[in-house]
Amino acid sequence: MKPLYLPFANGQWQMAMGLKPLQLQHWIEIDEDFADELNYKDKLLKDRYSEVFGSLPESEAAQQEVLQLLLEHLLQYFPDYYQQQDNCIFNKITKQVWHLNDFAANPLDLAGRLVQEDLCLMQLKHEYVLTAGSVCFPARWRLSEKLGRPLVQIHDPVPGYAQKLEQSVNKYFHRLKPECPGYRLNWGIVDSPELCLTQRHSTEAFGADITADNAGEKLWLRVERQTLRCLPVTDGILFTIRTYVYSLQKLASDPAIASQLATVVQQIPPEVQIYKNIFPIQTALLAYLQRVRA
Repeated sequence: MKPLYLPFANGQWQMAMGLKPLQLQHWIEIDEDFADELNYKDKLLKDRYSEVFGSLPESEAAQQEVLQLLLEHLLQYFPDYYQQQDNCIFNKITKQVWHLNDFAANPLDLAGRLVQEDLCLMQLKHEYVLTAGSVCFPARWRLSEKLGRPLVQIHDPVPGYAQKLEQSVNKYFHRLKPECPGYRLNWGIVDSPELCLTQRHSTEAFGADITADNAGEKLWLRVERQTLRCLPVTDGILFTIRTYVYSLQKLASDPAIASQLATVVQQIPPEVQIYKNIFPIQTALLAYLQRVRA
C-alpha cells in the first residue's frame, strides 16, 4: 500500500533540512505502483535517455558501489521481487531481465531501473558535486542543468539556501557515516499527477484556471522522500528521491489534513511560495481548503 507522507503534519512551516536518522531496512520503498513506475522509467530511458540519465567519466567506481549496495539490499529485503543469477538480474513482477555487463560503463543506469526511487550520486571535489544521476521523475528541473555542479549551485533556485542552509548542509554531508544514513521529506503543490515534470511553469499561465471550485480536482500534493547514504568505499553520497503524488481532493476529505495544509500555506514566506509555485494559486487553494474543512 502506498504510504501517506504529510510533511506539514506539525502545522508549522520551517526553513530547515529536517533530516532524521534512517534505518537501513527502510532505505528503499516498494508499493502497488511498482510495476507501473518501473515500466514508465523504462519508456523514458528508451525515448529520452539524455534527459533522464547522465554521468561524468570519473564517477564509474562510485556508480558501481551504488549498484552493488543496492543489489545486496534488494535481494535481502525484497526476495519476492528480485533474483540474481550469475550476471543477470530478474524482476519477478515486471518480468524484466538485465545483464550486468550491459551497464559496465554506467552502473547507476541499471540501479535506477531497479527501483521506484530516482538516484543522484554526489562526490567530493573540494566540495560535493553531482557526478551521476538517474532522474526520471524530476519536479520542474532538468538533470542536464545540475550535472557537474556543486551543492550550492544545484540549490541556487531555493530562496535563502546560501544564507540559511548551505553551511548546515555541507556540514551534514562531511559528517555523514556509512552506518548512519538519513532522510527528509520535501513537498509542493502541483497542477498535474505526472511524475516526470521537466518543464518549468510559465509564470503568466500557471494557476489561471485554478479556482476554489475546482482546486481539489486540478491540484495534487507532491511529496519527495529523500534519503542520503554515504558509500563506505568511494566516500561518495547517494541521494535518493522517491516521489509520491496524492490527490488534493482525497487528502482534503480529512478536515484535519485540510486544516494543517491551510495553516502551513499561510505561513510560507512569499519568496518560497513563488519558488514552490504556490503563490499564483494561494487564494484559490486556501478558499478551497476553508470550504472543505468548514
